[in-house]
Amino acid sequence: MTMSKRTFTDQRGEVIPGATLRTDAWWIEPLSVILLLGGFGVYATWAALQNAHYYVAPYLSPFYSPCLAANCRHVSLPLIGSWWNLSPAFLILWIPGGFRATCYYYRKAYYRSFFGSPPGCAVRDVSTSYSGETRFPFILQNIHRYFFWLGIPVIAFLWWDAVMAFNFNGRVGMGVGTLVLILNAALLSLYTFSCHSCRHLCGGGLNLFSKAPARHGIWRVVSRLNEKHMEIAWVSLIWVGLADVYIRLLSMGVIKDVRIF
Repeated sequence: MTMSKRTFTDQRGEVIPGATLRTDAWWIEPLSVILLLGGFGVYATWAALQNAHYYVAPYLSPFYSPCLAANCRHVSLPLIGSWWNLSPAFLILWIPGGFRATCYYYRKAYYRSFFGSPPGCAVRDVSTSYSGETRFPFILQNIHRYFFWLGIPVIAFLWWDAVMAFNFNGRVGMGVGTLVLILNAALLSLYTFSCHSCRHLCGGGLNLFSKAPARHGIWRVVSRLNEKHMEIAWVSLIWVGLADVYIRLLSMGVIKDVRIF
């Protein structure tokens, strides 16, 4: 069967020069990524620049946790003196931001959506040249494994914030904000420990799983989580943004926290 006189070309993903044979709504996925990921990036940057409304007892926004500056409204660990006069969010957001930016799934998502490389399967690239991750700055994507290690202490602090969210003026209690922070820490934990770097850490470098049954068991669990890494990535991203919105609205007095007990 002959589709055209020139079936193959030197353009990636191109069957007919300058066109694509796909007639489905392939553009919905990259457009959704642009709107959601781009919108989150804009909001997170705006929230970090505010340097306000990130704490209302006993809730600390995950965008500002851990709070490392001595002049924080709620200091988690005073590693930075009062000389720091910028938003304390900038001391910590680069870690989860770098972890997501170098994530294997997010790389595929924003390469396709923002760079059109390619926009979708069987769709021609926006650019006529392709270098993959062989050039700066994309060659730095391999530092993802190091962001994984940096992210673990951040997850520990988020769980500490969730525990402290039960402390209402020295008394044990629970509010909707408590549940928000618990779910936030759980989702971000799932995202962190379902990543490919964690999976390789658990099972990489082994020639025989039978010689390391404990690591094999952990690897199997992480591998099952890794199958849902894309879904976990989006749910955790949306929820951490909503957690900041909730605490911000509480601090501004727009809404009130509902006490469960």
